[in-house]
Amino acid sequence: MKSYYPGTGRNRTFVLLLITTVLAGCSSGGNRAPVIDRGEATKKKAEESGKKASRNKDWRPEVHVVQKGDTLYSIAFNYGFDYHELAELNRIQDPSVIAIGQEIRLFPGRAKTATAAAPVEAKPIENLVKEQPKLVKYAYSAAAMAQIDKVQEQKSATAVVQVESIPKSDSQAETADDSADDSEEAVPEWSLPTQGKLIGRFSESANRKGIDIAGKLGQPVLSSASGKVVYSGSGLRGYGKLIIIKHNKTYLSAYAHNDKILVKEGQSVTRGQKIAEMGKTDASQVELHFEVRRYGKPVDPAKYLPLGKS
Repeated sequence: MKSYYPGTGRNRTFVLLLITTVLAGCSSGGNRAPVIDRGEATKKKAEESGKKASRNKDWRPEVHVVQKGDTLYSIAFNYGFDYHELAELNRIQDPSVIAIGQEIRLFPGRAKTATAAAPVEAKPIENLVKEQPKLVKYAYSAAAMAQIDKVQEQKSATAVVQVESIPKSDSQAETADDSADDSEEAVPEWSLPTQGKLIGRFSESANRKGIDIAGKLGQPVLSSASGKVVYSGSGLRGYGKLIIIKHNKTYLSAYAHNDKILVKEGQSVTRGQKIAEMGKTDASQVELHFEVRRYGKPVDPAKYLPLGKS
């Protein structure tokens, strides 16, 4: 007598074909479902985070609208720029001529509409399965179908692990570090700009933007830190003969009321170099008015200078 078993004949053949098809689908490179390469997305996110952090520290707007009393020199000073750069950026041929209501761009490119980030390219992870799995035969039954489902779940879980565990490359790490470095440059090494009695201290509430040091006419005025002279003249009201030195993208210093200026615009100077002689131009007595500015905003020089020795 022939016994009937549901796993024989056509049913067994059907099961074997079904299992073979499922396993082949899991391992075939051509039919593998694409997964997102998160490397580029991570890089873009790091860049955006770095730029956002930098802008949060930098209080300056994209554009300045010229008000009554503004000059290109004062605008550059108040925002911590070289007026030559603003003139070139805004195609201003004569820096002494600007009009009320005129828009002065402060940053190249930042006033433009931001372009949308490129879509993340979807591409398969290579060598996800290195070899074909061995064919396993199961009899047609509920247990066999459950085993097939289990194999499918294991393959899917493996693919997810491959995507999420992609390590950040060295170039991505460098991008994040570079963005952080760009947010603010290192504080320069400062020294006293001159010797004398401190007669005026910084006060934000009283609108005293720097310190005042009394001295003698013709007394040496020294560059407090190394940098480049971005302004030399008498074009800013209330400062007399003024020198402005830009030390990096973040910091600049100002030396006002000089009797004689000894440096020119564009000239590089070193810390301690004599740049002027003390005077009283636009002041009631012989003194040096000294300012430190961060992104153009006045900050207390006492944070950087050993004023106890003055």
